[in-house]
Amino acid sequence: MKQALYFIFILIFCLLIVSCKKEKKIQKNFEKFVVDESLPQNDTIKLLSKYPELKLYRTDVNESKSRTAYIVQESTIWNMSGKFDNYKCKANLKDDTLNISLNNNNKQSANGVLVKVFNGSYFIKDYDPKTIKGEEKFIKSKAIYQKLVLNKKGHQKNDSIYGFIDYKCMVDGGVKKIFRGYFRTLIK
Repeated sequence: MKQALYFIFILIFCLLIVSCKKEKKIQKNFEKFVVDESLPQNDTIKLLSKYPELKLYRTDVNESKSRTAYIVQESTIWNMSGKFDNYKCKANLKDDTLNISLNNNNKQSANGVLVKVFNGSYFIKDYDPKTIKGEEKFIKSKAIYQKLVLNKKGHQKNDSIYGFIDYKCMVDGGVKKIFRGYFRTLIK
């Protein structure tokens, strides 16, 4: 009888230790973003207004008349590399969280990042390129370096937002991803 009680006690103790370790893994890497009020006068952002928004697929309905992002992503896996620069920016405010989507979703696959901004902090999630129509999935990644610059700290719906992102990470499967550029859009 005593042996059974000892076994149950040790089993419960081990389960508690394992569950505590899992909770630590779930924590996100929150960073503080930088505010630069002169960002709307940046040359790259000024050039965005001179070009039409990208049409990524035939039935694409553009919400903006001019380009919303100029971001270059480089991915390297083993000795091969790829470069993409066909990104759009969308932003929405949900409760106290500003969601900035920088991606090239063509409703069959997606590539890019989702930046969640709140209380002067942010974290970045990487879109999973293997998605089904209308689906939004993310892949595991580990940030090597990340920097976000916005034109102001507090944002409201229908505000214009201007920003710069510099993000380097390792994505699941050993892919190194470098994501860097400027964006601007209207918050929905």
